[in-house]
Amino acid sequence: MRLNSLHLVNFRQHADTKIEFDLGLTGIIGPNGSGKSTILEGIAWALYGQAAARGTRESIRFARAGARAQVRVELDFELGPHRYRVVRGLTSAELYLDGADTPIANSLTGVTDLLCKRLGMSQREFFNTYFTGQKELSVMAAMQPAERAKFLSQVLGYEKLKQAQDLVRERRSQIVAEANGLRAGMPDAATLARMIADSTARLAASRQQLAAAERRVALAESRFADVGPRWERAQEEREQAQRVREDLRVAEFEEANTARDLERIGRERAEIESARAELAKVQKEVAPLGDVHVELQRQEALAREEGRRIALQDAVRGLEEELARLRERRSRLEAAPGLEEEITLELEKKRRELEDALGRLEAVRTEWVRDRQEAETKLQALRAQFSDARDQRERLVKAGEEGTCPTCARPLGGQYRQVLELLDEQIETLRVDGNYYKNRIEQLGEMPESVKVEDERRRQLTADVSTLERRLAKCQLGVQELSTVTREMGAKEQRIAGVQRDLQLIPAGYDQNRHIFLKAELDRLAPLDAKAARLDAQIAREPQLRREFDAITQRRNAVTTALATLRARAATLGFSQPSFESLRAEADETMSELRAAELAAMAAQGDVQAAEATHRMASHADAELRRTREKLDQILRSKRLHDELDRAYSDIRTDLNLQLRPEISELASSFLVELTDARYSELELDDQYRLTVLEEGVPKPVISGGEEDRANLVFRLAISQMIAERAGQELSLLILDEVFGSLDESRRQNVIELLRRLGDRFEQVIVITHIESVREGLDRVVEVSYDESTGASHVTQTDGGASGDDRAVIGRIGASDLVTTS
Repeated sequence: MRLNSLHLVNFRQHADTKIEFDLGLTGIIGPNGSGKSTILEGIAWALYGQAAARGTRESIRFARAGARAQVRVELDFELGPHRYRVVRGLTSAELYLDGADTPIANSLTGVTDLLCKRLGMSQREFFNTYFTGQKELSVMAAMQPAERAKFLSQVLGYEKLKQAQDLVRERRSQIVAEANGLRAGMPDAATLARMIADSTARLAASRQQLAAAERRVALAESRFADVGPRWERAQEEREQAQRVREDLRVAEFEEANTARDLERIGRERAEIESARAELAKVQKEVAPLGDVHVELQRQEALAREEGRRIALQDAVRGLEEELARLRERRSRLEAAPGLEEEITLELEKKRRELEDALGRLEAVRTEWVRDRQEAETKLQALRAQFSDARDQRERLVKAGEEGTCPTCARPLGGQYRQVLELLDEQIETLRVDGNYYKNRIEQLGEMPESVKVEDERRRQLTADVSTLERRLAKCQLGVQELSTVTREMGAKEQRIAGVQRDLQLIPAGYDQNRHIFLKAELDRLAPLDAKAARLDAQIAREPQLRREFDAITQRRNAVTTALATLRARAATLGFSQPSFESLRAEADETMSELRAAELAAMAAQGDVQAAEATHRMASHADAELRRTREKLDQILRSKRLHDELDRAYSDIRTDLNLQLRPEISELASSFLVELTDARYSELELDDQYRLTVLEEGVPKPVISGGEEDRANLVFRLAISQMIAERAGQELSLLILDEVFGSLDESRRQNVIELLRRLGDRFEQVIVITHIESVREGLDRVVEVSYDESTGASHVTQTDGGASGDDRAVIGRIGASDLVTTS
């Protein structure tokens, strides 16, 4: 396998990074945390997907990229005779072959499965083959012998045999459990044989009973064949007699109904004649009903108009009362406009007086406050001067005649007394002036009389202005109300005129007594009118009754004829009830015998079926026993096969473990010969899986640090070679991650030199390290540095040992660099 290029977009730290790989020894150098190992994680993620990445899928995205920013890794590599380009994102993946434009796989799982198949390695096998870290170079030395053997088996994939053997043993346990279950469910052979013999004897006996029951049924059927026809004829004769009797009862009932109907119609016709006579009397009494009804409607209309007249008259009286109140109110409000003008003039006058009073008050108050503030300021200044003078005198007295002047700092000498007297005079003057201003402040502490007078005048004028403003507001409201009252008076007068016009249009002529009489007369005649309607309806049924009478008469004549016919027919029938009862007893006895014989036959048939079912069940159990025995034989053969598989897997694992140490020793020795120019001829693993270097066939008891590095390196290369050979791949790529961490400078250079000597075996070697001193020994360098201000790191690519001026920025990296590469 050979890497050609890698392009990372928003992958971990990498915002947009492109790296070109070439043959030879390439170093990826940068400080810890700069994101070197993230490049390896990108390669593994491109090949094996999310299983090769740390954390969740969303944590892969560059921290400063947007939520919808694309995450993409593009890896170009060669494998055997073909060139592949894989493009993987968070939700998509594509794999291209030999520069084609159409992918050969275009889904996440499809690309991963196809690459695993082409590489011939799982993710773990790929890392164990191509990746080597510092911990792995010395991991064997820290292990116990059993742990070393287990570690090698896991790395080389031998644990798959153990897993397969575990599956075989698990299946064998299932087979044993299945066989035990079959044995537990198998019936006893002797018991099953007895069951078959008993069911055969029972079946023969039940068949004999069935034959006897069938003969009894045949005899009962022959007797019933003789009695049955006579019994059926007797039943038919009885049914005919019953039908004739039933028809007679129906005809007699119909005859009685027609007689009742004729009697009812006769009564109703008589009632119609009396109703006709009564109707003539009632019609005479209700003759005036129409006139009464018309006159009552007219009186009710006049009554409604009379009620409206009364309501309108009441409304007129109410409106006239409201109009009188409005006129009285208007007479009181007519003086409001003139009074408003007088109050307005007086208010303006009072306001001017108030403004003058406020000005005078402010002037005298300002003068009073200014005098008091000046006195307080003067008093404070005098107190300060008094304090200074007193301090000077005290210093002068303390210094005496030999002291210096507190003002000019010259010796006093004979002027001491003059200066002291001068200070005493100043102190006294300051005391007198201070007492004056102190008394002045006390005098000015109380408000002067002139200020009080002006303040009282201001308060009185303010009260007068407020009173006049309230009066003016009332007058203004009165003026507004005057116009409102005038409008309301006009509206009331128009309303009164309209109501009076409506009163003139209301018709007269309403008579309350006549109205009451007409209502009473209507109440008296209404029941009579209803009675006349009922009588008239009763009389209107006379034609219908006549038709009903004719129809019922015809029906009665037909019923009489039918009765005569039925009575004659009943007389001709020769049915005898005693003969019928005798024949029925004989038929019942014959039928009971037939039913008993049939029940016995059915019971015998049931016994036969039960015996057959028991016999079939026993036969089925016997066949099932034979099949179970055959299945048990197959299961036991399968168990013996799994026993053989278990022993075979144990033998294979034993053989592989026996071949493991010699094969690894042989491969490691071939690498060691090349690395040391045949100085050391062999490297072997002892039975404790410890490395031993042989010089000319003789084990070296003590080896140097550089020799130990060579031994560990060739040992790890031998393991990688074995994994690659088992996968069918050529081992041409080697990636070493931080293998210099525990080495001093000389041992680091030794490892670099060893890697150069293996150039014919490993065409492409990539070294990841944070140690700058190894730069000179590399063919080319990919340098990674982190920029905290942008959250991204720069990747530069140069030839080995080149200066920083020759480097070209080709990508960006950001976020964390925690990567596990094995």
